Amino acid sequence: MKVSTAQIKELRERTGAGMMDCKKALIETGGDMEKAVEYLREKGLAAAAKKAGRIAAEGLITSYITPDKKCGALVEVNCETDFVTKVDSFREFARELAEHIAVNAPKALSAETGKEGPYLMEQTLKSGATVQETVNQLVANIGEKITVRRFSRFERTEPGLIQDYIHMGGKIGVLLELSLEKAEAAGEEAFLNLAKDLAMQVAAAKPEYVRRDQVDQETLEKEKAIYRAQAVNEGKPEAIAEKIAQGRLEKFFKEACLEEQAYIKDSNLTVKKLLEQAAEELGTRIEVVRFTRYEKGEGLAKRDDDFVGEVMSQLK
Repeated sequence: MKVSTAQIKELRERTGAGMMDCKKALIETGGDMEKAVEYLREKGLAAAAKKAGRIAAEGLITSYITPDKKCGALVEVNCETDFVTKVDSFREFARELAEHIAVNAPKALSAETGKEGPYLMEQTLKSGATVQETVNQLVANIGEKITVRRFSRFERTEPGLIQDYIHMGGKIGVLLELSLEKAEAAGEEAFLNLAKDLAMQVAAAKPEYVRRDQVDQETLEKEKAIYRAQAVNEGKPEAIAEKIAQGRLEKFFKEACLEEQAYIKDSNLTVKKLLEQAAEELGTRIEVVRFTRYEKGEGLAKRDDDFVGEVMSQLK
């Protein structure tokens, strides 16, 4: 049967559940609003929705690499408090989700992202439940808002590998793709160690690009304008300010571009020089194709616990 937008809106306002869940509930119950509310409550969707307004900035970043190191995934799952990150069911869900992403190749979190599917939240896990249903059950069991925030998936068919690195028990995660000219070098210990070191470099030094030619013109112009204005404010003449801005732009490249960063294990080496030395040793060209770096809760507002205020508001 068809359900109207008005019905979906009303059910969403009453339960706080997602639009697609509301639509499904109305279809399943023949458009009966009260039964649809019950349906969502039974599924744990309405209960989960009550926690939807809370801030979930804690959590875990987990990864999974296939045995052949040709595919890998990185995922961030958030919760409200650090305590939940130590709960076995939460940790197991995060680990299973990373493996699921690597194997099942979703393209986006959900239809609400506006991107093309398949959508992770709609996919079915080994338990037979969808990712969204599993999240809802975790919310019901644990009593906190839990969200799958983001994921990254790399797959390589050409010579090379995918490397991961998880730092501080899941606070920082890295996924890195390396290419090789000679496939036989992929199993060499020197190459495997290089991949690990590069992933650690990304975790520690927070690059934004692999190399400078990836920096878009808009960003370059913006950075240069800031440096020029800084120099002028320091009292430098326009002509000198332009040279100073160019010099500071070079410093920006050294900080933002992985290849130009100082190597964390030897500051006398740049990462580019490290790659060149490894290539010479292994007799093959080596290149960093791309990387993803997640830091738990970055860009999210942190929860500010006011237990007295919370209790007082409930008493009122």
